[in-house]
Amino acid sequence: MKEYLKKTKHPDFKRYCKVLRLQPDKALIKKYIEVHKPENIWPEISKGIREVGIIDMEIYLNGNMAFMIMDTVPDFDHDKAMKKLAGLPRQKEWEEYVSKFQQAGAKASTPEKWEPVERIFVL
Repeated sequence: MKEYLKKTKHPDFKRYCKVLRLQPDKALIKKYIEVHKPENIWPEISKGIREVGIIDMEIYLNGNMAFMIMDTVPDFDHDKAMKKLAGLPRQKEWEEYVSKFQQAGAKASTPEKWEPVERIFVL
C-alpha cells in the first residue's frame, strides 16, 4: 500500500470529496494519468484552480473510478467558484480535452462531471 505524507500551512479549510467514472479502457486511463502529471497540466488550469480558492486538490484512482479531494479556503462558495472557474482561460478547452477519458458528456462542466460524496464517518 502506498502512503502519502501531507503537510498544510492552512489551519482551517473546507474539504470536498467527489467521484467520477472514467471510460473502462486501460489505454485511456493510462493517458488520463499522464495528462494529470504536474508537468503536463496546462499552467492556466492550475492557476485558475488556485484563483477560485482551491488550496489543494488530489485525485486518486481505483480501476476506472476517480476520487477527488479538494481543500478550499474557509469562505469558499462551491457553486460560485465553479461558475467562475468555468469562465477562466482555457478551462473550457481543458474540460473538452479530458472529457474523452470520462463517462460524462463532452459539454459537461466540472461540477456536473464530478459527483459529491457524503462523509459518513469521522474519527
